[in-house]
Amino acid sequence: MSNALVLNATYEPLCVVSERRALILVMNHRAGVVETSGSFIHHPAGDISLPTVIKLNRFVRVPYRNTVPLTRRAIFARDGGKCVYCQAPATSIDHVMPRSRGGAHAWDNVVSACHRCNHSKADRTLKDLGWRLRNIPKEPSGAAWRILGTGRADPRWVPYLQPFGVGSVVA
Repeated sequence: MSNALVLNATYEPLCVVSERRALILVMNHRAGVVETSGSFIHHPAGDISLPTVIKLNRFVRVPYRNTVPLTRRAIFARDGGKCVYCQAPATSIDHVMPRSRGGAHAWDNVVSACHRCNHSKADRTLKDLGWRLRNIPKEPSGAAWRILGTGRADPRWVPYLQPFGVGSVVA
């Protein structure tokens, strides 16, 4: 079984739950199906299509969340899955200011990199190598980044995440 995206009554992305939990919310009339996955559950009364996106019937007030968790998946999503140095497919993360030289493990110091660039850079700074960053790394913001940063996103979720600050990036 895969996951389903839960949208607030205002269509703001809230979280990701299992398809089973999403189906329970729909059957208890707490949510409505926005999009189905194409998978079915068979039972004596018939077949039920499993949801991939559901919308809560009532608005849920979400406490203020000040940061997006710093995860490998979130870094790859922020950088588009490409190496920030050469634009090759990213396979690892790199600290712009190496940790051995006092660099922090924070959003503004961590980028996605390919193995070749990460190995070539080692524990040197960009100034030592004469390299430049194409984009300055910064912490992403918005509810959609919390969804992308914590789990594997379904391509069918993109239309519901785009209005909240995420392009066509699906981790």
